[in-house]
Amino acid sequence: MVLITFMEIIKLAIISLVIGFIFQGFYSPRIKTVFDRLHPKKFNLEDFKFSTLIVAPAIVLHELAHKFVAMGYGFSATFELFPFGLILGTFLKLIGSPFLIIAPGYVKIGELALANPLAYRLIAFAGPAVNLILWLGALFLLKSNKKWTRTQFAALKLTKTLNMWLFFFNMIPFGPLDGAKVFFGPPI
Repeated sequence: MVLITFMEIIKLAIISLVIGFIFQGFYSPRIKTVFDRLHPKKFNLEDFKFSTLIVAPAIVLHELAHKFVAMGYGFSATFELFPFGLILGTFLKLIGSPFLIIAPGYVKIGELALANPLAYRLIAFAGPAVNLILWLGALFLLKSNKKWTRTQFAALKLTKTLNMWLFFFNMIPFGPLDGAKVFFGPPI
């Protein structure tokens, strides 16, 4: 049994790059120059690499948690891109929106999962649980007495903030969000 297909790896790479672009510049480990302040929307390769390395794990690990928990229960599970969600997030970034809505992908679970309400709920909670762990881990590290470099501090701050928002957003008990599946179980 293949845990992850080559196409899923490609799709996860695509969302990692798009999400990295969307979050580029939110927290930068580098000191802002006068040029940066005059041109805040300018693309910066260093900020892009930094945000991709920090943000991608939050999204990728969230989706893989859904997939692997479903597979652990014996259900088929495939990661799928959600192009509209990626396009919407990119559009909001490009127009300088003060808020972002990003839905880069989802894990398609086999129909058999609907027959097991507990498994269905645990599969749904697996993704937000990863974000909760990353959020609390970063928070714990930030509250420790360790002296962080500018880059380390920026990475922990972005990890904490992003994973907090991902956890709360995904746990909203509405529509296709994980929270609706956790609180209400499979559709009848």
